[in-house]
Amino acid sequence: MDIQSIYSLIKDDMSAVDTMIQSRLQSDVVLINQLGHYIINSGGKRLRPALAILCARACGYKEQQHINLATIIEFIHTATLLHDDVVDNSDMRRGRETANNLWGNEASVLVGDFLYTRSFEMMVEMESMRLMQILSHTTNVIAEGEVLQLLNCNDADTTEKNYLQVIHHKTAKLFEAAGQLGAVISKSSADVEQAMSNYAMHLGSAFQLVDDLLDYSESSDTIGKNIGDDLAEGKPTLPLIYAIKHGSAEESQIIREAIEQGQRDKIDDIIQIIKKTGAIEYTAQAARNEVEQAKQCLSILDDSEYKTALISLADFSVNRSY
Repeated sequence: MDIQSIYSLIKDDMSAVDTMIQSRLQSDVVLINQLGHYIINSGGKRLRPALAILCARACGYKEQQHINLATIIEFIHTATLLHDDVVDNSDMRRGRETANNLWGNEASVLVGDFLYTRSFEMMVEMESMRLMQILSHTTNVIAEGEVLQLLNCNDADTTEKNYLQVIHHKTAKLFEAAGQLGAVISKSSADVEQAMSNYAMHLGSAFQLVDDLLDYSESSDTIGKNIGDDLAEGKPTLPLIYAIKHGSAEESQIIREAIEQGQRDKIDDIIQIIKKTGAIEYTAQAARNEVEQAKQCLSILDDSEYKTALISLADFSVNRSY
């Protein structure tokens, strides 16, 4: 399946999610409506809610609570984007101006808080302590990931281990929750729940690895943000960490200074160093390894079009250019 076929399979479910998003985004406060609708409708792939739906369906779920669950996950994700862009001082996301660039940091942080708290209201409405336990822990781990990333910023000595810890906390954890909760609401066995959790965690890790790879291998028009944004923010991602370790002393020093000073004025030179040292292929292989582990987790499921879609989604995560 290609990505269009995957989304076509769950078209009705995703339409219901979009309807619920628009409904539950409403507030008497005009600014919340304006900013919230801007970020929600800014062209994202809706990957995390799609993952929750696919996992629930692959586990045989036939009811409607997966729509609420997918909406909650999208609200949590969107809240993290609003806060991320403020912390990173970003001015471009998905090819558009960031909300903080248009409305200011204060409004973005506060609307992010609104989305977090609205998601928790919706969790309570689902009347499942297990669901609340998983999602509250998830949001806590994501917050830890944000702080870990902050600690790594401008630190050219960040190790691959520390980098992987950040992406597991910051990105993979919400994927993991989406997969696990798809099994939970389906009342699947503990083994299936663990398998879906692991599948989604590996998928999320692969997705972030490719995101970090694209920052040095695609155009800004393709990826929807400025090339070298990670470098300008002082983020030591895997392509940079690998290039520092395997470049010449002079090449490593160029990258180290760029990370420590948070600058991209030598981005062309750094991209060439990254390519020369094999950092692009190393990062791509790390992503492929995650995807293979993800797909192995699906062997526990009965064959279905939804299982096929989950396999295809894993392949898409490493073969995409945006």
